[in-house]
Amino acid sequence: MATHLPEPSAYARLGQVAARSPLVIAVPHAGHHYPKTMLAASRLPPAALETIEDRHADLLVSDAVQAGAIAIVARYARAYVDLNRDERELDPALLGRRPPPGLLIHSAKVAGGLGVIPSRIAAGGAVWARPLGEQEIETRLATAYRPYHAAIEAALDAAYAAHGIAILLDCHSMPPLPSSPHHGIAPRVVVGDRHGRSSDSRFVVAIMERVKRAGFAVARNHPYAGGHSLDRHGARAVGRHAIQIEVDRSLYLDQAQRDPGDGLADTRRLVAAIAAALEAESRSYPLAAE
Repeated sequence: MATHLPEPSAYARLGQVAARSPLVIAVPHAGHHYPKTMLAASRLPPAALETIEDRHADLLVSDAVQAGAIAIVARYARAYVDLNRDERELDPALLGRRPPPGLLIHSAKVAGGLGVIPSRIAAGGAVWARPLGEQEIETRLATAYRPYHAAIEAALDAAYAAHGIAILLDCHSMPPLPSSPHHGIAPRVVVGDRHGRSSDSRFVVAIMERVKRAGFAVARNHPYAGGHSLDRHGARAVGRHAIQIEVDRSLYLDQAQRDPGDGLADTRRLVAAIAAALEAESRSYPLAAE
């Protein structure tokens, strides 16, 4: 008789129980769990669904965690639910009915097929063979989305209580960006702070200086300024800062960009150095803010 293994928890919490550091790292798009019910509803094979993962980005945070940071790492695949979107950023076609006015947000991400539940991806077009319906969508939100964000909120609360400041570093990976005559050498790291809304600029500057010191070009807010996680968890006016980093995948993956490559150890050290820069900057922040 076949046995049915239980579904995993929404996230893995890495690091110390107590908040030794004001820093909380989140990795929303590296999850690789594809529930059987999801695959049965998809018209695309797993290989196509995997193309929207931040492949192996979870491996980048281990050195920072060992140094004292806490990390919340998503386990469910981005194709199941996108944790960097508002719950209301949903393609209404997935509901199977016309929703009441004002219930959903029609954002540019939804228009591009990448809402809270992706409806269309570049690797194969429409994702789902049928509308998912309200109950299936609610199950995904309740199983993976809300517990993940609740874990981030709890970790930030603990960091703030212990240190008087909390910093979220939302860790993503990006495809290599092209260089151009107009913009020069393409950045290998992009730092996003929602154009100054989600974090004090001193933390962004600290990250950018550390990346430059490592020998890499870096950009701020272009082409990635951060998403829902920064809007949701950042409150810079009260000392809760949220910053996104996008790391060029070619720095740590192999040539096919599927498996870890020779640069993984160096990229881990870079992320740890970014974490250390944020912690160092945080020690003087309350005094500077008074």
